[in-house]
Amino acid sequence: MEQRRISGKGHWYHETQSSSSPTEVLPLVPEAAHVDDRFLLNVALPASLLTACERWMNPARAMCELFFPRSVPVCRLRTLNAYDRLSTALTVAQACGVQRLCNHYAALLAPLPGPDSSRESNRRLAQITQYARQLASSPDVIDSKAQQQLDEVGLTVYDIVTLNQIIGFIGFQARVVAVCQALLGHPVRWLPGHHIPPHAMINDADGELNAWVYGVPEVELRYASSHQLESLARWHAEPWLRDLAPVLCHEPAQLDLTGDILLSGLYTSPPQGAVDAALSRAVDQLARSPDQFSAAHFTPLTDEGIPAAQAINLLTWSAFCGWLNRLKIAIRRGE
Repeated sequence: MEQRRISGKGHWYHETQSSSSPTEVLPLVPEAAHVDDRFLLNVALPASLLTACERWMNPARAMCELFFPRSVPVCRLRTLNAYDRLSTALTVAQACGVQRLCNHYAALLAPLPGPDSSRESNRRLAQITQYARQLASSPDVIDSKAQQQLDEVGLTVYDIVTLNQIIGFIGFQARVVAVCQALLGHPVRWLPGHHIPPHAMINDADGELNAWVYGVPEVELRYASSHQLESLARWHAEPWLRDLAPVLCHEPAQLDLTGDILLSGLYTSPPQGAVDAALSRAVDQLARSPDQFSAAHFTPLTDEGIPAAQAINLLTWSAFCGWLNRLKIAIRRGE
């Protein structure tokens, strides 16, 4: 994959064509690859807030390690390599426009060898990139054709589950980082950049699976591993994961961490009254344009008397719901 910096832009963009150029292309911020906290990417929250958010933040950090290990073995059933995963992460980061994420995933991706220059490899990566961008920013366009195209370029069920989880997770991470930077008064996008279209809102009906038929196969119980069966039994009992679990338990470690975030006590009811309008505006801004979320959206919550930790949790919960809703859209059988 060839990377290029656009003059006057604040983001790194990557092409779906591999490059045979011997010249090493450095990321925008090479040091961004090295962080102590792979989830917050070294956003320096006060210790008291880190402690208050620890129960959901720890499984989120574990997700980073699970999705992006130093070495990714591939096999016939699991073909997504390190390049595929980081390329997908960078695509979603760019779609969200959060500079810190763009720098980090570009820096991790830059030294990796890209795919070979065959037509099949380029088509595969192009399809993964297109799908990632659509599910991240325009989930309303994901349909059975989009799902079929992933199958046509050779992605397995395990690949598709992981791909969808990475897309949802990076969108979640981008929004949490945006919220934390807003709390500190830091701009989300530090450098001038191109216009990022607002993300399509997910209709509440999209979160209902009652009338849906799975477009991604469920785990076959007779062939399931003990971990898959344990994960399915555990999370099928949770209302928020009941309909997702039969598919997501193809990769039970991913499902377990998703469930750990869900059960971390993340959601707390906001105070009633005038704060409703401020919270609604903040949630809407975060969902549509995380790159433009700022202190102007966060401060009204604390001005209404919501403690900073609770405000973070409320906004993080909205981001987590966006992750789950994208998963539901991705595994249903589209029109």
